[in-house]
Amino acid sequence: MRFAFRCLRALQVIPVLFGAAFLWLGAAFDAVKAAEPVKIGFSVSLTGGLAASGKAHLLSKQIWVEEINARGGLLGRPVQLVYYDDQTNASTVPGIYAKLIDIDKVDLLMGAATNLIGAAMPQIMEHKKMVMVLLALGSNAEFKYPRYFQNSPFGPDGKSVLSQAFFEVAKSLNPPPKTLALVGADAEFSNNVLIGARANAAKYGLRIVYDRAYPPSTVDYTPIVRALQAANADVVLLASYPPDSVGMVRAAKELRLKAQLFGGAMVGMQYASLMTQLSDQINGVVNYHFYVPSEKMTFPGIEQFLKKYQARAKDAGVDALGFYQPPFAYAAMQVLEQAVKGTGSFDDDKLADFIHKNEFDTIVGKYRFDQLGEWATPRVIMVQFQKVQGSGLEQYLTGHRQVIVYPPEYKDGTVEAPFAQ
Repeated sequence: MRFAFRCLRALQVIPVLFGAAFLWLGAAFDAVKAAEPVKIGFSVSLTGGLAASGKAHLLSKQIWVEEINARGGLLGRPVQLVYYDDQTNASTVPGIYAKLIDIDKVDLLMGAATNLIGAAMPQIMEHKKMVMVLLALGSNAEFKYPRYFQNSPFGPDGKSVLSQAFFEVAKSLNPPPKTLALVGADAEFSNNVLIGARANAAKYGLRIVYDRAYPPSTVDYTPIVRALQAANADVVLLASYPPDSVGMVRAAKELRLKAQLFGGAMVGMQYASLMTQLSDQINGVVNYHFYVPSEKMTFPGIEQFLKKYQARAKDAGVDALGFYQPPFAYAAMQVLEQAVKGTGSFDDDKLADFIHKNEFDTIVGKYRFDQLGEWATPRVIMVQFQKVQGSGLEQYLTGHRQVIVYPPEYKDGTVEAPFAQ
C-alpha cells in the first residue's frame, strides 16, 4: 500500500518537474533570443560611381548603431548592420537581397539609389518585407508597394520636384528665360528627372530646344556642350551622376557656355571631393540639395551629428562635409527606431502601418510619409555656388559659398546670372 502511494506521489511530481523544466527552457530561450542582435540588412555602394554616397550612408548608420547600443539597443537587443558592396551595379543587387532575406534572415531591410533599389524590389515584395530606402527618386511610383519608404525629401511627385524647383529659380531671373535645353545620362534617375522636366516646361513658358540623353559610359563631354552651345538655350537642366557632373561643368566652363542658368539635377555637386576637384569652376552652378549650413535650416540635433560625423570622416575615407545624405541616413535610422519602439515589434506589417500613420521627429526636422512612402511635403532646396576660391573645404563650413536661392522659406541669398559670368 505504501509502495503504491509512493508511486502515486512520484507520478504527481513528474508533471511539476516537467512544467518547471519547460518554464526554465522557455526562460532560457527568451534570454538567448533577447541576446541575439537585431539585424538591419542592406546593399551599399562602397565602390563604383556612387561610392562617395554609399560610404557616407554607412558611416551615418554606424554612428546611430553605436548610440542606440549604448542606450540598450532596440527592445533590449543589440543592433547589428549586415551589408554587402553592390559596386554601384544593379546586377549584383538581387543576389545580395536574396542572401539578406533567406540566409542572413535580417530583421529589417534598407536600400539606396534609384537605379539599384528597383532591382531588389521584386524580392522584397515577394517576401512582404518593409524597406527603408535612401536617395531614390520616384522608385515606388510603378510598384506602389505599401511597405516601401524613402527618406530623402523629394516628396510625392518625385519625377517633377527637381525640375520644378530649378524652373522656379529660372522664373526669378530678369529677363525671364524662354528656351530650355534638357540633357542627362541614359539611366533611371536622369530619365525620371527629364520626364518631369518635359511636363513642367510648358507650365513655366519654356520652349525645349534641345533634349538628349548620353550613354553612362561617356567620358568626353565637349561634344555635348558644343551641341548645347549651338542650341543657344537660356536654361540648361542637367540630370547627371558624379563622374559626368564633373565632366559637364568643366566642359561648360572651358567652352564658356552662354546660358542664364545651368545645373538643376546633378548628383555629386553635393560631395566635398567633387567640390575640391572643381575648385572655383563650380561658381555659378545652381543645383539641388537637401541641407546646407544656414540659419534658415537649424534643426535640433543636426549640428551635433555633423560634428561627430566630420570628426570621423577623414579616417573613414568618406565625404568630409556630410551635408547631403548623411543627416538623412541617420534620420532614417531614427524613423526605424521610433517605429520599432512605437509598435514594440519587428513585424513588417505593423511597422509599415505605424510609419504611414505617424509623424517622425528627427535631426532633419519633423515629417510624415504619404501612401507611396515619400515625404508627404517635399523639402528640396536649390543652392548656387558663389565666390568659391580654391579647393579648401573650410569655406563651405563658414563662408556661405552654397547660397540657398529656393524655396522662399529657406532662401538666404540671391541668384547670380548669367552662368558664363
